[in-house]
Amino acid sequence: MEKSTGFDLDLPGFQAWLLERQLSNDGSTPLEAELLTGGRSNVTYRVSQGEREWVVRRPPFGHVMPSAHDMGREFTVLSGLRGRGFRVPQPYAFCDDARVIGAPFLVMEFVAGSVYAHRSQTEGLAVEQTSTLSEQLVSVLADLHAVNADAVGLGDFGRPQGFLQRQVRRWQQQWELSQTRDFALMAEFATRLHSRVGQLPTETDWSIIHGDYRLDNTIVDPETFQIRAVVDWEMSTLGHPMSDLALLLVYWTQPNDGLRKNVPLTDGVTDAAGFVSREQIVGMYVERSGRSVDDLDVCIALSCFKLAVILESIRKRMIAGQQVGGSTTEADELLLATDALIEIGNLSLTIGGMQALSS
Repeated sequence: MEKSTGFDLDLPGFQAWLLERQLSNDGSTPLEAELLTGGRSNVTYRVSQGEREWVVRRPPFGHVMPSAHDMGREFTVLSGLRGRGFRVPQPYAFCDDARVIGAPFLVMEFVAGSVYAHRSQTEGLAVEQTSTLSEQLVSVLADLHAVNADAVGLGDFGRPQGFLQRQVRRWQQQWELSQTRDFALMAEFATRLHSRVGQLPTETDWSIIHGDYRLDNTIVDPETFQIRAVVDWEMSTLGHPMSDLALLLVYWTQPNDGLRKNVPLTDGVTDAAGFVSREQIVGMYVERSGRSVDDLDVCIALSCFKLAVILESIRKRMIAGQQVGGSTTEADELLLATDALIEIGNLSLTIGGMQALSS
């Protein structure tokens, strides 16, 4: 954690709002805020007032893709899942009045624990610990996909039929709004992916999906290595469960990866001994969920497409000086990463996603 500088939370405005919403009855003790670093998307603060503390999440500063970073959406899914007992932080309130701190935001519980985002954090763990983390990630994902959306009040949270087809169109539009350069290979890949997804039935298996499921979007008990909470739900919806599994596989790294090493996401965090292979992840998921993985290859390609667009959007904010923690060097790395993701995506449609990720 770092003291927030340059991307500060409006503490007077937030404190007045806390009092108005009766989330605090102390108007005299000043608030303190720390910027929780590591994310490249929504801006997240840990706010404390004496013994009390909250987490505040707001959209990024600067360029934001349409329909992205929806705090109200995140609050809705947190409320539904928490009511069912799923492992998420307790949501406290949502504010859609941008005048309070400069953007819509949500307030939720601070969950103590470890967040593993870099190889330096996992390479010293015991094999039994990394093995437990692997099993936990898969079992929690399968548990999420088993939640009955209607039973937790999320039956109208999205339109699951035709989800993959809409995703291709959506991310193609987002690329057009976020691109910082001409990139012919991206256009060619988008056309090819659109054709491939168009061959799939619009009525497919569906569930609540997280939309950005990976190890560093979980908070882990540092003693038992059980997952205490899954966070960062702003991209969640009702859709094809393979999209979550595919994205987890794209984020997953293995020591023998080639192209994947050019993508600075998760920083080799799962290269350490004891983390299972991508093939084992798929096998564990199938055993736990009982679901078909027939659409996994095209979902891996779609995940590469989605991540490439997201990284391009982050790069655009970095170039404009509007990205928390951004730098010119990182912006150059993201350009190479986008290229690598599109190459992996193309290979996924040719030789299969698992082989493409290891190429």
